[in-house]
Amino acid sequence: MSVANAAHSSPPAGPDSGPRLGIIGGGQLARMLALAAQPLGCTVVTLERSPQYPAAAVATEALVGDWNTLPPLQELASRVDVVTLENEFVDAGLLAALEQAGHRVWPTSRTLALVQDKLIQKQTLRAAGLPVPRLRDTPDVAALAEAAREFGYPFLLKARRNGYDGKGNVTVRTASELDAAWRRLGGDRGNPLFAEAYCPFERELAVIITRAVDGREAFYPVVDTVQRDHVCHLVRAPAACSPEVRATAAGIAGRAVAAVGAVGSFGVELFQLADGSILVNELAPRVHNSGHYSIEACTCSQFENHVRAVLGWPLGSPELRAPAVMVNLLGTGPGPGHPRGLAEALAVPGAHVHLYGKDRSAAGRKLGHVTATGATVAAAETAALRSAGHLHFSPLA
Repeated sequence: MSVANAAHSSPPAGPDSGPRLGIIGGGQLARMLALAAQPLGCTVVTLERSPQYPAAAVATEALVGDWNTLPPLQELASRVDVVTLENEFVDAGLLAALEQAGHRVWPTSRTLALVQDKLIQKQTLRAAGLPVPRLRDTPDVAALAEAAREFGYPFLLKARRNGYDGKGNVTVRTASELDAAWRRLGGDRGNPLFAEAYCPFERELAVIITRAVDGREAFYPVVDTVQRDHVCHLVRAPAACSPEVRATAAGIAGRAVAAVGAVGSFGVELFQLADGSILVNELAPRVHNSGHYSIEACTCSQFENHVRAVLGWPLGSPELRAPAVMVNLLGTGPGPGHPRGLAEALAVPGAHVHLYGKDRSAAGRKLGHVTATGATVAAAETAALRSAGHLHFSPLA
């Protein structure tokens, strides 16, 4: 265990120094959580496995240690009043050990255990009466073949754990692809997988819901999400669907987060089918990419409301103050983590640039985002894309 950023290090805070928030993980989500917590007088301590991580520059203390082992987690918990997380990959059993030692952890280890295994997540939602795609556990190749017979082609083969941004998913289009898909996702090496029926959706929707310890909830607007190569490309707020569809989506999302006992800001990804019906695609037990627009566009951002929820404070208003569009800034290959064209991007009226402070670019790596607000969603999208178009992370040829 070490402190990554000595300039920001300090001894554990005293009883009169304000609330102390610990964040497991140090990526861009932890960075934006820390930036939201500091105006509220919070001391923020982050924990990441390698030094020079995005949140280190803004945290009060930036610890370095493997958050999938208990001693670094115990060290983090000893320095703070509440522990939260920026990803769903930390082992739920380790969080349970912190809880058993008397530390407050939100969301809880039980919630994380229900969400981080995606088969258990879908089974939990289905048991609560929520609409999810048809699915089947595939512990071996015989079960995989049975799933193919049941669902037909195409269908999805998914890793039960540690998948994100399309990683851990394979679309199986023909019987000849079964073996390659099984090996690609590590089924031959014992990696637990499950199969899911293909969903012919018309639109991908998402909603952020912040849920307090006492069950109070703040519902952010239902948004349209546009994926490119399985990674979110842009988010439009509000979604361009009927009020009835938005109400149905929000209602289903609210039941989903309640089913897993959520505390904090959760992202709920949804599919809208041709008949207007809604299926739950996935839950994220943390602040979520689809809610980044809320920093500029909502009265209280998903990040500030997450901080409020885990510290037991009243939730802020999620009201949308203006239509908004968020565009992700992704790396296209090896290069610096800071872009060229920043001055030009900042010159676009209504556009707000967020850079994550990552040291290098890589293909598909999230390096920042641009949010623009406008009189209409279309106007906001024009400004956001124009601003993002000026930003380039690859080195000059």
